[in-house]
Amino acid sequence: MSDLKKRALEYHQFPKPGKIEVSLTTSAETVDDLALAYSPGVAEPVREIALDPNNAYKYTAKGNTVAVITNGTAILGLGDLGPLASKPVMEGKALLFKRFANIDSFDIEVTHNTTDEFINTVACIADSFGGINLEDIKAPECFEIEKELIRRCNVPVFHDDQHGTAIVTSAGMLNALEIQGKSIHECTIVCLGAGAAAIACMELLIKCGAQRERIYMLDRKGVIHTRRTDLNEYKMLFANNTDKRTLENAIEGADVFVGVSGANLLTAEALKLMAPNPVVFACSNPDPEIKPELAMSVRDDLIMATGRSDYPNQVNNVLCFPFIFRGALDVRATVINDEMKIAAVEAIRQLTKEPVPEEVLKASNVKELTFGKGYIIPKPMDPRLLERVSKAVSDAAIKSGVSRI
Repeated sequence: MSDLKKRALEYHQFPKPGKIEVSLTTSAETVDDLALAYSPGVAEPVREIALDPNNAYKYTAKGNTVAVITNGTAILGLGDLGPLASKPVMEGKALLFKRFANIDSFDIEVTHNTTDEFINTVACIADSFGGINLEDIKAPECFEIEKELIRRCNVPVFHDDQHGTAIVTSAGMLNALEIQGKSIHECTIVCLGAGAAAIACMELLIKCGAQRERIYMLDRKGVIHTRRTDLNEYKMLFANNTDKRTLENAIEGADVFVGVSGANLLTAEALKLMAPNPVVFACSNPDPEIKPELAMSVRDDLIMATGRSDYPNQVNNVLCFPFIFRGALDVRATVINDEMKIAAVEAIRQLTKEPVPEEVLKASNVKELTFGKGYIIPKPMDPRLLERVSKAVSDAAIKSGVSRI
């Protein structure tokens, strides 16, 4: 057994199994406490909520709770291992919600036979929570599931694999392009991967200024182009009218490479074909599309980001999703819309350009961090993210008319 496997299993088993527990927020020590907490006193908030459902935010924990829900069909990079196998990941998500944004979270793993069964299950329990975080659901079903739940639920629904990844990627990408002296409006982008994260990343980059016709997306069969007949409706959005068919064809002269695919799929030879001062986001986990050491040995003019914490410029969803929900919950947003996502992108971007507190340097085990090629995205342990990103999201919800307070 490897050292990492041993430590990981022990971490999840001791001192007690799992990573989360429920704690009490009010006194329950006396008979009088119990009379207030349960019968007969609990009848009073019940009556108030029956008169006005909004009172649930006043008398229960609804307003500070998020359900993390999955069917286990796309667990990390491990694939479809079923709902129960996904539970450690969902507990981990709950841990992150609490650690970074003080949001109480409950993991829910759904077993179902059809997409409609999953949608109905979530829709029927949604009002118990302040928000719904969908996780580890495979494409293309995840697009239909999120779309329908947004339509049916009265609380914000957010598929983090799509939008959390897209927000952090966009923030880092815009900063990297700024450092490289490039405009996103004029960049040619190659995206290796055509799943939920890839499509969401490209759609948000387009909202940030990228040109759809200058994006070349590839799946396992190569470049997604207009003469292919095997594309679903989501891939069709990125069908390019081109004669390019391979990664090497697409990447020649490209400014940006975004990888959300698999390990070691970008070769050194392909990297050499990119335009001067390229930006490479190799975000496959745990092993990126190209190892940073190899990439830097081939191109000393690039900016490199990965999904790993042991390299600079980690594209990490924890920079985003706790604070997106914190901002949405604080103003009781009904949805998480594009305005809120773009506000999060800008807040993360701008924070990177500010002096880094000593506590962040210490937690990151570095002596200094300055906006530049090795620091295009904030570190996950930066405490300023909570205030900056959540406030930007709240303000955008209010301005766009989706807040209830």
